Amino acid sequence: MLPQLTAIKGTVLDLFFPRRCVGCGREGNFICASCQRNIKRILPPVCPRCGRPQPGGTLCPSCINRQFDVDGIRAPFRFEGVIREAIHQLKYRNLRDLSGRLAGLLGEYLRKYPVPGDVLVPVPLHPKRLRERGYNQTLLLAKDLGKIIQVTVVEDCLIRTKYTSPQAKTESVRERYSNVAGIFSCRNYDLRDKNVLLIDDVSTSGATIDACAKSLKASGAAAVWGLVVAREI
Repeated sequence: MLPQLTAIKGTVLDLFFPRRCVGCGREGNFICASCQRNIKRILPPVCPRCGRPQPGGTLCPSCINRQFDVDGIRAPFRFEGVIREAIHQLKYRNLRDLSGRLAGLLGEYLRKYPVPGDVLVPVPLHPKRLRERGYNQTLLLAKDLGKIIQVTVVEDCLIRTKYTSPQAKTESVRERYSNVAGIFSCRNYDLRDKNVLLIDDVSTSGATIDACAKSLKASGAAAVWGLVVAREI
């Protein structure tokens, strides 16, 4: 009965509060077909480490002389336009149903450009920020993506131990790395020898994902890749 009740509830909500495109406002879907065609995608070749467009698929200038714990970061879209608005609506406007749409786009990307991952791990929020927001948007994305690609989500291993200012409020790459240094920890060794696919909404410098990867590898993860909806270019 529960799936039927959920479907009925969704139908009623759509009747009184119809879904509208976050880009143009057209009724029907959160991202209409027209706006989806105009989304700026990130296509190969890319830097094998940070995932930014890079001729020849070689390491980009920002990554050549930098040490990373994450094996690589991939993103299907640039953080601009409709995708930027969709992420903001999901993250700050409580539009949680957008998670399924964005996860679907991630699933389409993985079918074309596979990324190693035995398990999905969402980038965690600090408990204080989780109380403020009421939900973790990356956990929503991970759960929806896990259903699409049939990969288990592990949400109780990686934790954020320190409350820090949002990365968006930092002014430089150095500040971003400093802001997240040592703030993640693994509660157990359940991910030992696993290929972990870290899920986040957006990446700018890659500092958060790299800090997570450092903690996961210290607890025995074999490899850690990051998958985000979008990244700044």
